[in-house]
Amino acid sequence: MRSLISERVSCRSSVLGARWMSSWWRNVEPAAKDPILGVTEAFLADPSPDKVNVGVGAYRDDNGKPVVLECVREAERRIAGTANMEYLPMGGSVKMVEETLKLAYGDNSEFIKDKRIAAVQSLSGTGACRLFADFQNRFHPDSQIYIPVPTWSNHHNIWRDAHVTQRTFHYYHPGTKGLDFAALMDDIKNAPNGSFFLLHACAHNPTGVDPSEEQWKEISYQIKAKGHFPFFDMAYQGFASGDPERDAKAIRIFLKDGHLLGLAQSYAKNMGLYGQRVGCLSVLCEDEKQAVAVKSQLQQLARPMYSNPPVHGALIVSTILGDAELKKLWLKEVQGMADRIIGMRTALRENLEKLGSPLSWKHITNQIGMFCYSGLTPEQVDRLTDEYHIYMTRNGRISMAGVTTGNVGYLANAIHEVTKSA
Repeated sequence: MRSLISERVSCRSSVLGARWMSSWWRNVEPAAKDPILGVTEAFLADPSPDKVNVGVGAYRDDNGKPVVLECVREAERRIAGTANMEYLPMGGSVKMVEETLKLAYGDNSEFIKDKRIAAVQSLSGTGACRLFADFQNRFHPDSQIYIPVPTWSNHHNIWRDAHVTQRTFHYYHPGTKGLDFAALMDDIKNAPNGSFFLLHACAHNPTGVDPSEEQWKEISYQIKAKGHFPFFDMAYQGFASGDPERDAKAIRIFLKDGHLLGLAQSYAKNMGLYGQRVGCLSVLCEDEKQAVAVKSQLQQLARPMYSNPPVHGALIVSTILGDAELKKLWLKEVQGMADRIIGMRTALRENLEKLGSPLSWKHITNQIGMFCYSGLTPEQVDRLTDEYHIYMTRNGRISMAGVTTGNVGYLANAIHEVTKSA
């Protein structure tokens, strides 16, 4: 009898345990699709032979194919079989970081010489932003980050998950399809002293609208006057204009004005190393002692996240930038990528104007970088997808890398058809 009762209790416990365990994840709902990555998923599922993807944030050649740079292939040949697979330090490749800082701060930067920059290799630009967001939260837990409207959608995710309070500042003016400079300056002035500001160093994503050099100088002056901390996301150095020095002008202006600043760098676009996830986070400090302390804390933040960064991409970057001939080849190739995108901007605008569009399309060529903020409404974007099998994000952002000589006419005609009544 006792054995039977014991068996029943055991059975009942097992049933209750099974019910409890089966309910652990019952409240988990499917996550919303990423607004950018979801575009590619929809494009791939479309069987139409006429489909066009101008949503992807990756460079394509004029045949719409992914590109591996020749300098990258040569670097891979040189490093093949020459390095072991040991862990990198938590801060990553020292050589890669050194070369990366030269690109942003200048070959002869006094800040590099004085060892005032705390820098670590990161998991591309996304990882650099996330590391800094966690660093901000840990050492300025009551601070807030001002983010431009609009911005790369993942910026909001990054600072949200780092538990940093977000505010926004004006940036894009829909009427002019350019910079809302007056409102931007007002927001900087009205933000509480000592706020953090997220700035795109060049080729603003998603608008392609950058401040002029004079506007950057005024932005720098006002940020310093308010005691704000500028954090730059520079994902497109060299890829915007074709000249890495020109694309770093905002950084150099802020350095000249005496700012301490943070900087996220990435080699996804300008070297085509999308899947290698190579980047760098740097923080300019008051002196070498402070830089040592900051770097140690950045490494401690990286340790429970991913321990240390991957080695292969870092070897590619350091090989290219550390060799005069390979760097020269890279500069030529990055200029070529920028020139193709600039050429596609001109072609798209010319095609729209030849069709007799009643709208102005000057903003296509006024903007810079991979993306064109077209001014298309979500409803017009939906029509492009439903009627013409053209895929882009619903905010009207066109990836100019997806525009080719073969599809630019088709794309222009479709845009004309959905906008001519406007």
